[in-house]
Amino acid sequence: MSSNYPKCVVFDLDYTLWPLWIDTHVTPPFRASKNDPQVIVDRYGTDITFYKNVINILQQLKDANVKLCIASRTHAPKFAYQVLNLMKVPIDGELQPASRFFSSIKAFPATKIDHFEQLHKETGIKYEDMLFFDDEGRNRVVESLGVTFCLVPDGLNRASFEEGIKKWQKNRK
Repeated sequence: MSSNYPKCVVFDLDYTLWPLWIDTHVTPPFRASKNDPQVIVDRYGTDITFYKNVINILQQLKDANVKLCIASRTHAPKFAYQVLNLMKVPIDGELQPASRFFSSIKAFPATKIDHFEQLHKETGIKYEDMLFFDDEGRNRVVESLGVTFCLVPDGLNRASFEEGIKKWQKNRK
């Protein structure tokens, strides 16, 4: 693994990796789009897909042997899991469920502190070796644990990703 990256990068889901709240903006049942396996459609035809650069960023981190995790405060964890399992994305050149990018998915209604305590216990990775991308400023509370927090108010994109990596590198010095 490159020392230019943290050992673990953690992502929120809603308005961080995709442009909606999974527990209020979409309604099951979910199905893959007939035209694009990267798009999931809900009962009413609402598309669920990652923001533009997300897959490339996830693959870049995976290629660098960075552990990828999800920390999502949601009242509909079942929906999040369903969508991540239905969505087929290119991983190592082969279409696979998006969930396969992530070694751990913590999606349940709790604080981000609770999510990170579980991730730390499960992975054994020190908080200082974690970077967290989230669209809500209140979740910077994880900084109290030693996690580097990067606010992405417009969702994850190439610029916000690079900003987060630089912030983590600066915090490590």
